[in-house]
Amino acid sequence: MLATELILALLAAGMAGATAYLIRWASEARTPLTASTVVFLLLMMVAMVGGAAVYYAHPSSASLVEGFWVASAVMSVSVVQVFLGFLEEVRQRSRRDPAAAPPVLAHVRGFAASVILLVLANELLMGWTFQAAAGAPIAGGFSGLGSFSNGLAAIVSSPWFLYTMSAEMLLTAFFLRHRLPRAVLFVLVCQALIMFLSPPALPVQSWADGSVYLASGLMIALFVFLMEYLYRTPLVPNAFARYIVRFLWVYALMMAGLYFWLVNASSVAFALSVVAEMALFFELVVRPERIDPSDRMAWQSRPHWTFQLLAGIFVSELFMGALLDARLYGAVFTSALPALPLAGGAGTVAYHAFYNGFWFVALTTASTWFLAMMGLEMGTLVAFKFRETRSRETKVRLGLMMGCYAAFAVFFPSLYYSIVFPQLASGASVPVLGWSMGIGSAPLAIGAFGVVLTSYAITGAASFLFGRRAICSTFCTAPLMFQGTAIDSMKSFNRSSPLARKYLSSRFSRAYTATTAAVMTSLVLASVASYLDQTGRLRLTVLGADPTVFLFSFYFSVLWYVLFVTIPYAGNYNCVTMGWCYTGTISQAFGRLGFFRLKVYDRDVCRRCTTVDCAKSCPVGLVDMPGHFRQTGEFRSSKCCGVGDCVEACPYGNMYFYDVRHWLRAGLGIGERPRPNLLPMARSAVGGDRRSESVPSGRGASPPSFPSSP
Repeated sequence: MLATELILALLAAGMAGATAYLIRWASEARTPLTASTVVFLLLMMVAMVGGAAVYYAHPSSASLVEGFWVASAVMSVSVVQVFLGFLEEVRQRSRRDPAAAPPVLAHVRGFAASVILLVLANELLMGWTFQAAAGAPIAGGFSGLGSFSNGLAAIVSSPWFLYTMSAEMLLTAFFLRHRLPRAVLFVLVCQALIMFLSPPALPVQSWADGSVYLASGLMIALFVFLMEYLYRTPLVPNAFARYIVRFLWVYALMMAGLYFWLVNASSVAFALSVVAEMALFFELVVRPERIDPSDRMAWQSRPHWTFQLLAGIFVSELFMGALLDARLYGAVFTSALPALPLAGGAGTVAYHAFYNGFWFVALTTASTWFLAMMGLEMGTLVAFKFRETRSRETKVRLGLMMGCYAAFAVFFPSLYYSIVFPQLASGASVPVLGWSMGIGSAPLAIGAFGVVLTSYAITGAASFLFGRRAICSTFCTAPLMFQGTAIDSMKSFNRSSPLARKYLSSRFSRAYTATTAAVMTSLVLASVASYLDQTGRLRLTVLGADPTVFLFSFYFSVLWYVLFVTIPYAGNYNCVTMGWCYTGTISQAFGRLGFFRLKVYDRDVCRRCTTVDCAKSCPVGLVDMPGHFRQTGEFRSSKCCGVGDCVEACPYGNMYFYDVRHWLRAGLGIGERPRPNLLPMARSAVGGDRRSESVPSGRGASPPSFPSSP
């Protein structure tokens, strides 16, 4: 048996190399004869494998003859294809000048589709045949839709299919490495490696565990690469942009398929995703000229495309997180997920589907591995931003922000809670959850209320002393998602989206007031209902949960991610701009009484500024900021969450944060904060009485000159 498998492995390797070379040849085919030759050779490969498949379907001397005749018939058809291609080229040459260039292939799309279909057919037949030759034929037949889908899933999930397909993809990428942009080549190689790391390929527990973790890590790295690529490349080739969105949704299907494979032992969805990924991969490499560097799109002006990008990444990560949790925790995780039967009337089915879907999303996004995975991905983007940041204060805040995410999103609510309180329910299901929840009620004990009161005291004190940024840009888990390089660049949608524009400026618009009022009302009503429920005066649940637990799950485990993927429509940092986060609203109330504000060293610099980079860089859309600086020299807004992009963006180094530290410094007579040296053009604009030294203008760009005074 070992010798047989070795021979089959060598044959599979040879076929993978031959197929990859034919795909390279197909990508270079420009004449009817060349295209026909490629199709002929692919049909020959299909004929050989198809004939073997006929024999292994019912091994006998008769089936051997039948397989021979099937192979011969397919080869005969392939010869006809070459002959027709030859006639077409002769016909075209007869109508052209003999000295002219060779005729051009007329039906490029049809040729590409033929190549893709033949490659898929060859791989499917080879997977089935080699599996049977190795002594483990696919059980069952292919009659009926159910049998066909199960048979297809068994073929695609076999190592003969997955490993051969992965080798073909790698070799194809290698052959075309000089014709593809580096970013495209990197994505194609990652796809091939992820295909190789398919858990269903081998029925070995160690492989299933290791491949899940390695493939998840590789996908996280791929997503980070794509996000950083978009940040560095505002103009993306149209063909590559379409490819990115399509393969992200294919990966979303693949992660869902792997989750169902692990939980329900069904690999149908996974098999469909693999076939879709193959078709997508070869559709690109057969026609690499479609990635025209001159045909580009500004992705920040394409909200629909950006939404598809974010939604595809989120759905992939949702099922990836569920897969990791199910692999690590097994029935402990899966048994907590509701599974109401989808049976009964239409209304019952719709309600049960919504119930199951809501709690699947809520429990998965609150799970340890999903949050850890998101932290790795978005934290890497924040680390990239950290390298570009010049302000030491902003660097310190970014470091604290990443540490707070690791502590408050991953360690304490999951690892620490389960270790210290192993006998208690999950922290996400307890109605008293401290500052992240707002107001809880369940066990009516001094300790429970002490947690709530202490958390509010800490929240209020931090907001009073340092402003809202202590919560909304440091302690909270949301800023890690919003402040990475690529996501931060999406703040342009705050000014381009019709919905996001309703929340611009520091004013409390009607939309903002209505959103905040609705959120705070829901918090009060849920808290009262929870109190009455815990004291036995009321029996009220929402989707089977305590009202405050449901409210927490709805706002922070479902709605937050819905609004995150809809950044192109709702704007960036929408939990702050729209006012739907009640924790932020409470922090905002304390911050309005405190010290925090933005100040400038010299109002004249702002009056003569023509760039208003501070307003353009603000992630919460405080577009009226420059007017306040020009009039009063400071800006104070309840919406300001102190990210610091405005301070970084100011080309004159004229802005700084003001909080309790400056108040103490002035009260103790320590002296004012050292003032930076202004640029030469800024000095001349405000009277020429500044020191001669200058400070860098930021990122190597020369600031615009001031206009002359009227």
